[in-house]
Amino acid sequence: MHVSPLNPQGEAEPTSRSEDFVASDALCINTIRTLAIDAVEKANSGHAGAPMGLAPTGFVLWNAFLSYDPADPLWPNRDRFVLSAGHGSMLLYALLHLAQVRRVVDGRILEDTPAVSLDDIKRFRQIDSVTPGHPEYGHTTGVETTTGPLGQGCGNSVGMAIASRWLAARYNRPDFPVFNYNIYVICSDGDLMEGVGSEAASLAGHLRLSNLCWIYDNNTVSIEGHTDLAFSEDVAVRFSGYGWNVLRVPNANNLDEIGGALQTFERTQDRPTLVIVDSIIGYGAPHKQNTAAAHSDALGKSEVRLTKQFYGWPEDAQFLVPEGVHARFAHGVGARGRARRERWQQIFATYRQKYPDLGEQITRNLKHELPSGWDADIPTFAADAKGIATREASGKVLNAIGPRLPWLIGGAADLAPSTKTKLTFDGAGTLAPEEPGGRNIHFGVREHAMGAIVNGLGLSHLRAYGATFLIFSDYMRPPIRLAALMQLPVFFVFTHDSIGLGEDGPTHQPVEQLVGLRAIPGMIVLRPADANEVSESYRVIMQLKHQPACLVLSRQALPIFDRSRYTAASGLARGAYVMADPTEGEPEVILIASGSEVQLCIGAYESLAQEGIGARVVSMPSWDLFEKQDDSYRNSVLPPHITARVAVEQGSVIGWDRYIGSSGTIVGMHTFGSSAPLNDLLKKFGFTPDKIMEAAREQIARSRTR
Repeated sequence: MHVSPLNPQGEAEPTSRSEDFVASDALCINTIRTLAIDAVEKANSGHAGAPMGLAPTGFVLWNAFLSYDPADPLWPNRDRFVLSAGHGSMLLYALLHLAQVRRVVDGRILEDTPAVSLDDIKRFRQIDSVTPGHPEYGHTTGVETTTGPLGQGCGNSVGMAIASRWLAARYNRPDFPVFNYNIYVICSDGDLMEGVGSEAASLAGHLRLSNLCWIYDNNTVSIEGHTDLAFSEDVAVRFSGYGWNVLRVPNANNLDEIGGALQTFERTQDRPTLVIVDSIIGYGAPHKQNTAAAHSDALGKSEVRLTKQFYGWPEDAQFLVPEGVHARFAHGVGARGRARRERWQQIFATYRQKYPDLGEQITRNLKHELPSGWDADIPTFAADAKGIATREASGKVLNAIGPRLPWLIGGAADLAPSTKTKLTFDGAGTLAPEEPGGRNIHFGVREHAMGAIVNGLGLSHLRAYGATFLIFSDYMRPPIRLAALMQLPVFFVFTHDSIGLGEDGPTHQPVEQLVGLRAIPGMIVLRPADANEVSESYRVIMQLKHQPACLVLSRQALPIFDRSRYTAASGLARGAYVMADPTEGEPEVILIASGSEVQLCIGAYESLAQEGIGARVVSMPSWDLFEKQDDSYRNSVLPPHITARVAVEQGSVIGWDRYIGSSGTIVGMHTFGSSAPLNDLLKKFGFTPDKIMEAAREQIARSRTR
């Protein structure tokens, strides 16, 4: 097969040749297959079937179409390759090795070190290897996103495609195509069964993302057996209904048909493309005797010999890369990618001279650096007993930051009016098929896809956010977790944070969600107590470079505290701070709370003071930030010798024991909520200053007894 790939201007590019021996298509494809077989056999774990069936597709895509320079895997305008079928990771590792992609460490390209060496492939699925069972972003150079949970890569790819078009709309100028990259995805039957795949595909069709190509490995096999056990729909009809261009390759080994389909994708300018590739999976799990191996496509020694014999391969050879295979990739993806990258660098150098402000924005963006003065307009809110909801304050702060942070982009899952996350300043605009540069995204009622798309935007260096009610964070838990796993500086805005939302009742009143989010390693969870803590929350969030954040906000109005009387809200940056102390002497009891419950503690504090009882109020908007502080600071906020403590939060009590100790009291939720007006709910569940005072007095009495 010979396919003449098109350059960004639509002109045929000659394939670079040299005097070196260049391997045949079949030899390259069978190298991919046998590397996968040998890696899975050596590990006695993993999936060789998908890489075996997809090897021809992967070879054609990488060697004839993908605009990617293995010598510079950080090139901003590279095409993105996403293996959403992450269980087939050996396909990606083999391609990264054969293309001789260079390794990146701490943002530096190591010219003499491969991203994936042959020794790395031999250590497939072993401890501390760069070839884990499923691809991990940031762990293995060349992996564009962490995939494993099926459908997530599909969702990420939609975010990447939106980002490519958004960057082009904002930064491209006549004769300066700074951004025009495509996104290619390999997905499986499982990806298309998962709801997130359907949500993402629906939105991609609506937005007419013509730079997005999903390649569907239609091998009709899932873990339980043939897919007709549970999957009999017509995928082509479904995606046609979504507004996609649907193509079919009836034979996964026909390189001309694969190349022709990808050429059609490149010519399609009005919709995303689904290429259905009918393949036969190599599957050998039934011979395995143990549970771990039963989830493997390892073939077994006899089947391996027969398979290699069928390929014309040396039967006893292990991890063989024949002469000329590396050269074939070097003359394909290597030469094409280098030429395009060098041409792009020339274009961008001239662009920076002609458009210095835009060039500086792009450079800062790629480094995760904020523009100077980004926080100059963040408001300070005047004391107000009536106050405003923290969701309202969040909307004001977002719109103060947005004009100064051009790559801030996001939206809500059909709840922007309720979450107050719409960007309303001049020029913000709405992202739409005909307006790809808008900064407000309408995700529709698609929380799961929203989370995955936000991650895709973050992987493209945009400061992206998604918003919904806290209760619906359950619908998007997988991408929230993956954002933390990938250390992406994205953020999620969750409003209606407690039983305080009132009449909507227990189906909408979050109880266990806060502790669930706090349990995610690396996730910064912030639940501010008033509008000024919201402002400080955004100062924290926007300066994160390698961590995601969840901002948890109230529906109901909360008083804006008089910071001349109580401690400044800037203490939020340390996770917890002393907001109020006795006017004289040491406190007898410590009242700890987050969010709307801080006002209840302040009310109890004031009443206790009138009784001559000294209390300390600690606002604790973020456990995560507080745990990062040194012992000296944490002990200054929660002195170990003061054991009389009361924690107050309208959520699950799990976890609060670390702050109140074995003898403290928690005023929290032990059941689901109820449908009723706010004040009735607060009385029913004990969230009143009187109840907190009662708990405080009991704590003081116990402490005195001890």
